[in-house]
Amino acid sequence: MIAQPFIQELLDRIDIVDVVAKHLQLKKAGANFTACCPFHNEKTPSFTVNPSRQFYHCFGCGRHGNAINFLMEHSGISFVEAVESLAAHAGMQMPAWKNTSPKVSGSDGTLRDRAEARETDEVTQSSSDLHKRLEQAAKFYRAQLKQSEQAIAYLKDRGVSGSIALRFGIGYAPTGWQNLAEIFSDYPSGDSNHPLIRSGLIIAHEGKKNYDRFRHRIMFPILGLKKKIIGFGGRALDGNEPKYLNSPETPLFIKGHELYNLAAAGPAIRKSGRAIVVEGYMDVVMLTQYGIENVVATLGTATTATHIQKLLRYADEVVFCFDGDEAGTKAAWRALESSLSQLKDGKDIKFLFLPDKEDPDSYMRKHGQDAFGTLLEKAHPLSVFFCAELSSRVNLGTSEGRARLVQQAEPLLTQINAPVFGFMLMKRIAELAGMDPNQLAVFLKSGKKNRPAVSRADISRPLSITLYRRLIRILLCAPDYVNRLDTALLISEDDQSEEKMLLIALLEFLGTYSRFAADKLNSAAIMLHFEQTAHRVLLEKIAQDIYVKDADWDIDAEFTGTMMRLREIQRKSRMAELHSKPLASLTSEEKKELRQLMLS
Repeated sequence: MIAQPFIQELLDRIDIVDVVAKHLQLKKAGANFTACCPFHNEKTPSFTVNPSRQFYHCFGCGRHGNAINFLMEHSGISFVEAVESLAAHAGMQMPAWKNTSPKVSGSDGTLRDRAEARETDEVTQSSSDLHKRLEQAAKFYRAQLKQSEQAIAYLKDRGVSGSIALRFGIGYAPTGWQNLAEIFSDYPSGDSNHPLIRSGLIIAHEGKKNYDRFRHRIMFPILGLKKKIIGFGGRALDGNEPKYLNSPETPLFIKGHELYNLAAAGPAIRKSGRAIVVEGYMDVVMLTQYGIENVVATLGTATTATHIQKLLRYADEVVFCFDGDEAGTKAAWRALESSLSQLKDGKDIKFLFLPDKEDPDSYMRKHGQDAFGTLLEKAHPLSVFFCAELSSRVNLGTSEGRARLVQQAEPLLTQINAPVFGFMLMKRIAELAGMDPNQLAVFLKSGKKNRPAVSRADISRPLSITLYRRLIRILLCAPDYVNRLDTALLISEDDQSEEKMLLIALLEFLGTYSRFAADKLNSAAIMLHFEQTAHRVLLEKIAQDIYVKDADWDIDAEFTGTMMRLREIQRKSRMAELHSKPLASLTSEEKKELRQLMLS
């Protein structure tokens, strides 16, 4: 069995238009694409591909489905083969999958099939239970909002009308530690695998009482594309940090994949052909209240390639709207970096920087929809922002500065898969550098062929580095994190890479210090210790990756995310080990463990 979460993530990452276009000659028809149906003879195209909803449908023969269905139908391959093909295209590693059980005769199918069916049902029921819990919590928060004068006053002060608050399902999480116990009779006390904990509503506190994650906060429900609640965002009312608190990563909610308000804004985005991306919940709420409906927001994380990919399915133009300060410029640059690999000719990415000390919420309340619309039309195209930002980092009046411009632009330009746009941008960089475009093209081609995989580390925030390298970077920057690292997650004989060996050596060194002395170490002391060891060269390379000078590097979030990934790898590895055994040979404890792993 291939886990349903993997299949869903796969379908989120790939674009059905790209898949179908490899086999059929598609033509643009409004928001959709059409072709003559490959499944029956016809002269007039009745086969339609819908990019926003990611499905195909033939109005002639009735065939329909997603990208997996299309490959199976068109190429005559199995479900697993179709998934493997799309996973390779999306750069995703297939999860372990084996079916070694002997088949049995009869209409009941195989023993393994029945076991997998039960496991799939359990996973589906688990997801349904999480959705129900989140819906119950949202209803509770809405009821609490009506009883809180402070919360109501806050929303009125921010200019939020009652109707728009109702539209977005805004609520209030009251003060106190276990308010959700009022509506959940099974409020957990020691079960770390309880649905309320896995949904992110409750925080498990080992050795002490569990408690509500959201307290004294304005609550914004986050809906998935199926318009079901998958998480929450909470805005503090008393100045507590963090100012905005989001649900953690859960089986339903992955921050790097979701966009606030996309489910509701989808029709307006498709109709206008433009998606506006802002940074906060209140920005979305206020722009919508003033009549701008094609707006979404990231969820407390930098813009990801998955975000861009999703938005470009809905519209040909994406406009990022950021504050006009230094932090806004940094956020815009990260969005640009994530956009490069997703660009296609005919698709536009733009950047709008608001006046100083303004955000979309405040600007809209002060100046109104028309003024904001005027600013939108003046948004900078990606190419303009790209060249202006890189040029500002060097001295174009010197040969050294122009060489540095090319050096910094090279790894970014080679990420672009849109041939026409890529050529035009390369030509502009060549003009700024005083080079012949043909010479620059040869240089880029040579650099792309010979460049090491990690050579972009000092230009863009690398996304493909190993988890071990991430942990080494964190420990170099903040050695006291060694006290929070679960070393049991590193126990594996199948990976003896140089990075893992360095991490183990680093842990051993830090382990010689007391629990309270690790925070007095620094990277210089660590580097000195490894100066005469075989790990010196690799450690120096990793030290150059550290983003300690980047104020936007959230080290705690990176550490938490890395540990979650390691736990997930360990979970999948154990599942694969158990799946590889015939079901009949599993002990009752192993069967119970497998069910828990499937539901975790």
